[in-house]
Amino acid sequence: MALEKFSDIYYRAANRKGSNSDLEQLLAHPLSSQDLQAIPDDRWLAMFTMKIFQSGMNWQVVRNKWPGFEEVFWEFDIEKMCLTPPEMWEKKATNPAIIRHLGKVMTIPANAQMIQRAAREHGSFSNFVAQWPADDITGLWAYLKKHGARLGGNTGAYTLRLMGKDTFILSGDVEGYLRAQKVIEGGRDTRKSFNATQAAFNQWQQESGRPLCQISQIIAFSVGDNRI
Repeated sequence: MALEKFSDIYYRAANRKGSNSDLEQLLAHPLSSQDLQAIPDDRWLAMFTMKIFQSGMNWQVVRNKWPGFEEVFWEFDIEKMCLTPPEMWEKKATNPAIIRHLGKVMTIPANAQMIQRAAREHGSFSNFVAQWPADDITGLWAYLKKHGARLGGNTGAYTLRLMGKDTFILSGDVEGYLRAQKVIEGGRDTRKSFNATQAAFNQWQQESGRPLCQISQIIAFSVGDNRI
């Protein structure tokens, strides 16, 4: 695969942002494996739920309501979520303290069960995520989509990024760049596109020594509307 050198991508992004220093200040930093493993599993369920509710909605509206979510769903205690009977979920979905959307509320027990299954096998869901290899991060995306509820598209990936797991994001700018470079030529979420994208990011990581999240951001800053 003939890819643009990452040093050239970086140079273009730095010029567009003003300087190398200006660009560096914008970049994310993933957590270490040890710090990831220290995250309680209930925080994964909370963040999955927040991102699911933010999908298609004003993000700030969800944030403003979030204290109500924490109270109504017992701070997303995994065991309690898995033991809550179906009729109680329907009642919770009508609580005015949250955003009332039964379909999205019902992702909470489904994703709690996914987290619980992984925790039983790996000690905790955080261990499971921390141990997943960075050179197959799209495989983790696929796992979340298959075993979770409403975690496809960018929802799962954004959650991983926000929680500190090193991952790139197929934002509009990144996808547009990859298509211009002929890395992606068909559907974005196909196995072929994911494999080609993962291979490209693995190559850029080897060139730069940077985490995937920073490579993703630098690509986005190098194209599209990301100007000063």
